[in-house]
Amino acid sequence: MTKIFATLAILVLLAAGWFFVSPLFIDKTVDEPLITAAPDRSQIDAMEPAQRTEMMEKMMQDAAVAADSVADDSMAKIESAGPLVVATGRFSDADAIHKGSGNALLYRLENGRFVVRLEDFRVTNGPALVVMMAAAKDPRNADDVRRGFLRLGELKGNVGNQNYEVPLNIRPESYGSVVIWCELFDVLFSAAPMNVT
Repeated sequence: MTKIFATLAILVLLAAGWFFVSPLFIDKTVDEPLITAAPDRSQIDAMEPAQRTEMMEKMMQDAAVAADSVADDSMAKIESAGPLVVATGRFSDADAIHKGSGNALLYRLENGRFVVRLEDFRVTNGPALVVMMAAAKDPRNADDVRRGFLRLGELKGNVGNQNYEVPLNIRPESYGSVVIWCELFDVLFSAAPMNVT
């Protein structure tokens, strides 16, 4: 009986060890093109059925919010000829263990939506990493991030170019930085203070 418990304990320890240690030496690379607006027919055809359903639900929600919101006069005056970079930032290390590099760019799309794009991006991998916008201009620790943040989504990969849509009802200028955050342990991995262009 003790051999069974010992074997189970070893298996649990090995599984937990793999979960916590494997991200340190496994990179996930992503190379998404910049979102320019709504996807074209070929992009829709290439999507998995679940992705198509999710996109349709998001478009329906966005349309409902847009119908209820009042247009911002300053946004209406901007003439756009494609995606426009409205803020940029550079990722830096949070500490000796949690390192990050690359650029965060905030784009305003032709349709008025905003997208956070990570370019030439690399961060120490870890469990349960997410991309967030933080109210703090240059967060240095968890307390700085917790003072105000917006979760944009799970980190798609710890290396490469990737896009994160900002919800339609959010004003990006209310946030001072883009951060990579570990939800499992409430740890800051990297931050990019944003500067208006």
